[in-house]
Amino acid sequence: MKPKLLFPTLILRLSLLLIISTASSYAENPPIKVMSFNIRNGLAKDGENAWPLRQAFVVETIRTFDPDLLGLQEVHRFQADYLIEQLPEYDFYGVARDDGKVKGEIVPVMVKRDRFEMIESGHYWLSETPEVIGSKGWDSALPRLASWTLIRDKQGNDKPFIFGNTHWDHRGQVARLESAKLIRKRIDSVLPEIPVIVTGDFNTHEKLDPYAELVTSTGSSGAPLLDTYRVIHPQVRDLEGTFSAFTGERARNRIDWILTSQDFVTLNASINYTQENGRYPSDHYPVDAVVRLK
Repeated sequence: MKPKLLFPTLILRLSLLLIISTASSYAENPPIKVMSFNIRNGLAKDGENAWPLRQAFVVETIRTFDPDLLGLQEVHRFQADYLIEQLPEYDFYGVARDDGKVKGEIVPVMVKRDRFEMIESGHYWLSETPEVIGSKGWDSALPRLASWTLIRDKQGNDKPFIFGNTHWDHRGQVARLESAKLIRKRIDSVLPEIPVIVTGDFNTHEKLDPYAELVTSTGSSGAPLLDTYRVIHPQVRDLEGTFSAFTGERARNRIDWILTSQDFVTLNASINYTQENGRYPSDHYPVDAVVRLK
């Protein structure tokens, strides 16, 4: 399989980037703070939890953790515009799932500009025809997307890596498994040459096959991805859910993850329970991780 069919033009740039990386200092890389955050569809009729009443809290939650890399889900264009205005220190990449422009959900990647350089970015639909705009795959209820960017750490050893973000379908069981296979296939097309970090709302949990496809299966690259939360918290416990429906509940499944290739060491990972007087910034808890590129 030709990698350029999976991440167009990346491999064409790889040789030059690796030369740059080889010539750079290999001092220990600084930690990278990563956040995945489903901010809840701003069009939803959520009453006291409607977007205008919590948008500032979403920004405050992001700023408090201060991630270097931020993957968001359920972002509509007007929400994206607000976040870009409020978080000007980040570069933003993402397109809408319905028309590839502005209609429908965006699953953007946001990158701290003073820390990382975006070299190239792209997206694909989670379907049998990933390059077809708005395509809906398998038994999915809605079109679904993955976004990615190839970045280089200005403070590290210059070795480029991919930061990707996704949101899997909430109904389609087949779609979630096939989405896992598609993403795994694309990741395997660049490993081991290019390390990978993936964030997302996966709408599934670690006892099911889609999780195993990414985290347990070795794939063609010969190495499973690492679940940063489970690296730090190896024992499965009660109350690890990441979807709360604005209630503060923790008993549901852990469906929001930050995954990395074996190129990263996980220093810390947590579920972010930020709240103020019983109010939450979203119906999902954001999840955080601190990792270091080996």
